[in-house]
Amino acid sequence: MKSIPTHMKGMQLTGHGGLDMLTLRHDIPVPMPGPRDVLIKVSAAGVNNTDINTRIGWYAKSEGDNSDATWSGKGLDFPRIQGADVCGTVVAVGAQADASLLHKRVLIEPCLQEAGGQALEQPWYFGSECDGGFAQYTVVAARHAHAIDSPLSDVELASFPCSYSTAENMLTRANVVASDVVLVTGASGGVGSAAIQLAKARGATVIAVTSPAKAGALRALGASQTLDRNADLVKALGKNSVTVVIDLAAGPAWPSLLEVLKPFGRYATAGAIAGPMVELDVRTLYLKDLSLFGCTVLGDNVFANLVRRIEAGDIQPLVSKVFPLDQIREAQTQFETKAHVGKLVLEVAGSR
Repeated sequence: MKSIPTHMKGMQLTGHGGLDMLTLRHDIPVPMPGPRDVLIKVSAAGVNNTDINTRIGWYAKSEGDNSDATWSGKGLDFPRIQGADVCGTVVAVGAQADASLLHKRVLIEPCLQEAGGQALEQPWYFGSECDGGFAQYTVVAARHAHAIDSPLSDVELASFPCSYSTAENMLTRANVVASDVVLVTGASGGVGSAAIQLAKARGATVIAVTSPAKAGALRALGASQTLDRNADLVKALGKNSVTVVIDLAAGPAWPSLLEVLKPFGRYATAGAIAGPMVELDVRTLYLKDLSLFGCTVLGDNVFANLVRRIEAGDIQPLVSKVFPLDQIREAQTQFETKAHVGKLVLEVAGSR
């Protein structure tokens, strides 16, 4: 631990609100790993919807009341270091942690089942219920630090954990196989573009909903067909035309997603960028024998399977732009324009 500084640079969220709630500090104490933890020197960290949603209190059930504005439904402790997507190097291990992780390049599994040496009754999300990767160092339970052997850069690897594990979890829950026809909404974002690649890697046929300007990029990722996000899906595809819907949008057009599903179709959601409130005709649900999956907590082996796919080269990173950590406000501003395809990544401590 002698070469590890006592203080570090990091971006702290000081409260719910606008970009002014993000404060860069150079005097944050470097966290100490507990017996079952590892200390990671962060190289790069991705920008995600969840960072912004947590900052503005989007998860709160009641307007003006942020007491439940987190993934777990509990209030956030401030100041908080956000950042769910992390690639870095293990520089210290706890007495009871896996010593073989020392000096290994790792990705952090963002959905945490353990923290502070204790199993969690309800999973936390890295950078939400505990400090994350928008700092030079971070601590996580050793079980959630996955060593990775890849020629990809740290910046490229930091584009994977949150978005790709979310997509992999959705596809796993929906049991996507080669015979499936998969409709992906919000397909140009981090999770959507990941879902295209991961579904294609399973051999499935993918239809992506996006803007015309991004259609070519998504076809290059593996989408067999693209549809304008403003299109009438029932008219464009016909009723009972797909077997799986991977939905990141929700919003007013949501009922059409169930209309295009075949009987016994599977619907999985992990986002609501077009609006969280939808109308459901329950008769459609039961008369078509549909299965609906809400996907937040990662299933067993989902992240390990993702790491194996990265190492095998089955999927490729899609980094749109890289920012230094101190330009996180600019990065989040650009993120909200939705003008990019793929991921925005923050370079924290210099990447390989």
